[in-house]
Amino acid sequence: METRIYGRTGMNISILGFGCGAVGGLMVRGAAADRERAIARALEVGIDYFDTAVQYGNGVSETNLGIAWKALKPKGCFVGTKVRIPSSEFGRIADEATKSLEGSLARMGMDCVDIFHLHNPITENGGGESLSIAQVLNEVVPAFEALKKAGKTRFLGITAVGDTSALLKAIDSGAFDSAQISYNMLNDSPAAPLPTGYPAQDYGRMFDHTQKAGVGVVGIRVLAAGALSGSEARHPIASPPPAPIGTAETYEGDLARARRLMPLVTEGFASSLPEAATRFAISHPAMGTILVGMATVEEFEAGLAAVEKGPLPAAALARLAELRAGFLGESR
Repeated sequence: METRIYGRTGMNISILGFGCGAVGGLMVRGAAADRERAIARALEVGIDYFDTAVQYGNGVSETNLGIAWKALKPKGCFVGTKVRIPSSEFGRIADEATKSLEGSLARMGMDCVDIFHLHNPITENGGGESLSIAQVLNEVVPAFEALKKAGKTRFLGITAVGDTSALLKAIDSGAFDSAQISYNMLNDSPAAPLPTGYPAQDYGRMFDHTQKAGVGVVGIRVLAAGALSGSEARHPIASPPPAPIGTAETYEGDLARARRLMPLVTEGFASSLPEAATRFAISHPAMGTILVGMATVEEFEAGLAAVEKGPLPAAALARLAELRAGFLGESR
């Protein structure tokens, strides 16, 4: 398994991480034997980053990861979890962050996590369940730093969802070591200029900022929550299609555009659309590790096989650019 140095942390992390999210559902609604088998297989092939959150099944994902950890006793692995502070608690951010992380550690049977990510959207002025960039820098960062000083987390992170301008300020601040960034074949604007009229959020070449700041990147929404499978079918334990991040306004819009990328398969650049999407996500050097949602051990094996084939070749990336040019001028 290829590994990459994760930003300025010094951690050497596998390019394929193990996502414990609720979209695929394995770590939330899957059978215990399947969960343990998938994690054991991940450890066997050298995967060393495991990503979970309180919100994944209201703590169920963390509990199940802790059960597997106790049974398998892995060595040399890294674990990240997250806190989503409810708007009702915005007046007591430090207390809520502390309570959340302590609960996460108890569920996983751990004393410390490697990365603690903020899960709220970050916007310029806040509102709803989003935090303003001022709240993040003036309140979240000191709260996270206190948890780091207490030995409950090693590194601080954000989930890069919200206003691009606010997210870039958070990354440029130097306060965070990690950023979870949506990056896929439907929106590559973290890496490249977004063409005028392209129907997606412009992430303003975010990778330039992470590389300059020494921030490690976790690639999320690699399969656009399943849309880049090109199929409407969802496994029985998978979640319903969630709202898109940074791409179309609806999941159906993402799915329709994903199907227009099928020439990557029919012309022989990849054996399947999910393979193409997975290999695309590891093509940029700023990427530290990617997460691919899974419902079954077989889906995990498919993601692993795709990563082992390596990044998409230049010819495939050029063909992808041609296909995406067809989206110009369409509404999100």
